[in-house]
Amino acid sequence: MDRRLVVVVGATASGKSSLALTLAQKLGGEIVNADSRQIYRGMDIGTAKPSVEERSLVPHHLFDIADADETYSLVRYQRDARAALEDIWGRGRFAWLVGGAGQYVWSLVENWQVPEVPPQEELRARLKAEAEDQSHEVLHKRLQQVDPAAAQVIDARNVRRVIRALEVYEVSGIPISEAQKKSDPDFDFLILGVSMPREELVTRINRRVEQMFEDGIVLEARALLRAGVPPRASALSSIGYSESVRYLQRDIKRNKAIELTKRATKKLSRRQAQWFRREDTRIRWIEGPEDATEVVRKFLSPPG
Repeated sequence: MDRRLVVVVGATASGKSSLALTLAQKLGGEIVNADSRQIYRGMDIGTAKPSVEERSLVPHHLFDIADADETYSLVRYQRDARAALEDIWGRGRFAWLVGGAGQYVWSLVENWQVPEVPPQEELRARLKAEAEDQSHEVLHKRLQQVDPAAAQVIDARNVRRVIRALEVYEVSGIPISEAQKKSDPDFDFLILGVSMPREELVTRINRRVEQMFEDGIVLEARALLRAGVPPRASALSSIGYSESVRYLQRDIKRNKAIELTKRATKKLSRRQAQWFRREDTRIRWIEGPEDATEVVRKFLSPPG
């Protein structure tokens, strides 16, 4: 089989993983992770990571590949994902790319040339503190001055991406909008978008968050801290874990941690909607497995 990739995207809690697993069991292929938090070991509950049993049904790649105290970059993800894809294609199989991390997905599909500027932890900490002490708008205005093209597409509220853009400029002197070149990929792809009414999605998010706390996300956060992962580590800034850490530090009550996690997850789903827009003609929006099965079968069928 030639080089084919089926991408499954959508908002958090929309059912991407379960859909991909159902389709992969029926149609074949191997699943590659495109979730920026499921890469970390010891973070299963809060990331809704596929279980060991689910991963045994179909080959899965790029899960549990980094420790929670590591800084995992987009450049590293591209390398790891490309290696996984080349391995799959080299064995005559096709791949499913599944996840809601817009940068991960589009960096592969649009073949981004990402600037290899390693993380500058001191600079990041200083900029993050500046955003917390003043406002995220201060950093975004600075980005507008040095890289207006990047500022136009990066939401001011996405402090992490704003900081990364400023970091690239300060270290290399090159605006990230110029460094991030795009080109056509060397494989064929189909993008499936999992569609769901907003009201239903919000209900699913609320249920998922409540279940996470029932299942022990706080215990996961405590285990990571006891293993020596710093409270300010990038992994522990993840939704659900940062709130759990605050609860463990007695900064907030458990109910407050749950409420803040729900709120942050809903904000994340809105940001994901900006990455995967309904009007993007590259995305085929589907309602469920039946709808998706025929679309994928047609994509995988040889021409003629």
